[in-house]
Amino acid sequence: MEFRQAARSDIDSILNIIKQAQAYFKEHEINQWQNNYPNHEVIMKDINNSQSFVLVNRDKIVGTTAVSFEGEKTYEIIYEGQWLSNFDYAVIHRMAVDSVYKGQGLASLMIKKVEEMCLSKGVHSIKIDTHEDNASMQNLIHKNGFQYCGIIYLQDNSKRMAFEKIF
Repeated sequence: MEFRQAARSDIDSILNIIKQAQAYFKEHEINQWQNNYPNHEVIMKDINNSQSFVLVNRDKIVGTTAVSFEGEKTYEIIYEGQWLSNFDYAVIHRMAVDSVYKGQGLASLMIKKVEEMCLSKGVHSIKIDTHEDNASMQNLIHKNGFQYCGIIYLQDNSKRMAFEKIF
């Protein structure tokens, strides 16, 4: 498996995986990634900002995520808790795995690869958020050593559970 920065030519594969995740959320009545988000424009912005990454298995993109080291405005205020640290951190957004490959530990592998990226930059914290009804993402987050820190609100006022991992 190769974890690499996404190229513009990867957009269709990334959007296909995102659409699978959106369908999964809709089927399970999770109000996350609905209303045409994330869309082509959002993913292209990630790619153009060098923040989009893909997990590739034998020339097939099987996972996608966005990783930023620039901070997250919506993380500046946290409710009903506090972050574990105040130092530099990476943010993981828009993580999804091709439905054919779910349950094979690929999301955990992507998190490990992000940790390696962090260490190469001298960063020892990753922050992430998810919808309160997204139990599978919460399980992934806990399984990978993240701690619940509190509640954040997105720009559209959507409530999200916030987590951090120090390593």
